[in-house]
Amino acid sequence: MRLFKSFSHILLQKEAMRPSTLLVLISLFFVLFCNLRFFENVFAVFPPTGRNLIFLFSLGGGIAAILVLFLSLISTRYTLKPILYILLLITPFTAYFMDDYNVVIDREMIRNALQTNWTETADLLNWKMIGYFFFLGILPGLFVYRVRLVYPPFKKAVLYKIATCFVSVAVVALMVFSSSKYYVSFFREHKPLRYYTNPSYYLYSLGDLVAKSLSSGKKEIVEVGTDAKVVQEAGAGPERPKLIILVVGEAARADHFSLNGYGRETNPLLAKEDIINYDKMYSCGTSTAYSVPCMFSQFTRNDYSPKKGRGYENILDVLQRTGSIKVLWRDNNSDSKGVALRVPYEDFSKADKNPTCEDGECRDVGMLSGLDAYIAGSKNNDLLIVLHQMGNHGPAYYKRYPKEFARYQPVCITNQLEKCSEKEITNAYDNALLYTDYFLSQVIAFLKRYDPRYDTALMYFSDHGESLGENGVYLHGLPYVFAPDSQKHIGSFMWFGEEMKKKFNLAAMKAQQNKEQSQDSIFHTLLGIFNVETKLYNSQLDLIARSANNHSAVQDVQVSSK
Repeated sequence: MRLFKSFSHILLQKEAMRPSTLLVLISLFFVLFCNLRFFENVFAVFPPTGRNLIFLFSLGGGIAAILVLFLSLISTRYTLKPILYILLLITPFTAYFMDDYNVVIDREMIRNALQTNWTETADLLNWKMIGYFFFLGILPGLFVYRVRLVYPPFKKAVLYKIATCFVSVAVVALMVFSSSKYYVSFFREHKPLRYYTNPSYYLYSLGDLVAKSLSSGKKEIVEVGTDAKVVQEAGAGPERPKLIILVVGEAARADHFSLNGYGRETNPLLAKEDIINYDKMYSCGTSTAYSVPCMFSQFTRNDYSPKKGRGYENILDVLQRTGSIKVLWRDNNSDSKGVALRVPYEDFSKADKNPTCEDGECRDVGMLSGLDAYIAGSKNNDLLIVLHQMGNHGPAYYKRYPKEFARYQPVCITNQLEKCSEKEITNAYDNALLYTDYFLSQVIAFLKRYDPRYDTALMYFSDHGESLGENGVYLHGLPYVFAPDSQKHIGSFMWFGEEMKKKFNLAAMKAQQNKEQSQDSIFHTLLGIFNVETKLYNSQLDLIARSANNHSAVQDVQVSSK
């Protein structure tokens, strides 16, 4: 009650306060009220009993002291309050996402957030998020606004700042030494725990992202595959143009595909097709912003970085450079994440382009609209058409499919997944997969119509997987090193038209389909399927196996060192 009266007094009448006192109060506020997920995870490892209590108190005090030190170093008389306002604007939202979805706000999650469009953002808005913003942002922000900061003369202010920093360092040192054996375990054996500190870790990640972006500078894009050219297939008859559709899925985890043994029939239409299903395919990353540029790059997951993704051309550039392959990217997601910057791009996420929109949601099947006219105008060029799905984009899975696909009931009809049972979340997610099954079957039906004149094929790779509440984790985007398999193990398959099948050794390909594969193969499989000769080509990463009488010239090209 006394604390409430003091807070009310400050709101009604400006209270004089030293800057260091305000920093201590706000830092303690962040630790106590914006780190619920962090302490929940810590308590799971270090239960709050006995000797652990001393460590837990020291941990909270140490984090607060680090925040005080950081804010003291970056703030001045004129910037202290603006900095606090910014933190109080952002931190409630990061607290909400960590508390509700058990996500980590790291560099890639920030990159993903910066590339999110309004439609995706609207899917996340709810009253609980607004409540977080009000109680953890607006009210403490009003507190900061009403405080009257008292600054001593310049020399004393400098001394006070030095003293604040010194005391903060001393407190951190004292906390660490008081429970040193616990901190050894905390930092060495339980490194992922620190990723949940708020706002500490997102500030570190933001700084890391800015530093890496600045270090990359405005460099010219490095051309790759400048020696690329389409070669004639050895032993082949008259050349027929190729029509390849590559579908980039969204958040489709492999273990929910009935093609991979899932108990529910989520792929009833694909099961009727003669496909090569890769039941052990793994993604390059756990977020769209990371995975999509990576899967189209020449680099393997171990070699890839966002800096390389921005600085080097990708497979679309290589194919387009040959002059005989036309590339088109159609998008029903947020965008291509930089992959399609230099090839024709069409946005199908709005009703002015997509004819299958309802209630603000545009369906993936609309991306097939107008493709007949595009193909007719492409003469005899080989064609690669990339379709980027909305797919199973969460958390509003119930929006991702028309009502006729709502087979599994009841479903979660809110973006606040914590309000739904695991069964309701799974039902909505599986219904969305059913619609993806329908969409992909429509793509195959579309390609079948072109079999008489084109060599046709469909390649499908989800960008990443998805967590549906297992162990309290939702959505995706966790650091790859400790992300669950559900966020990395993805749905993937290939389908070939009748004439294309004659050129490949399907038996050999099916013999390999149950072996572990990765998105590292996409770059080289596209080179192989289009018969593009280049020193970048690595036959070991090409998922295509040629038949004995249709050996491709590209098979003889050895990969150069990356």
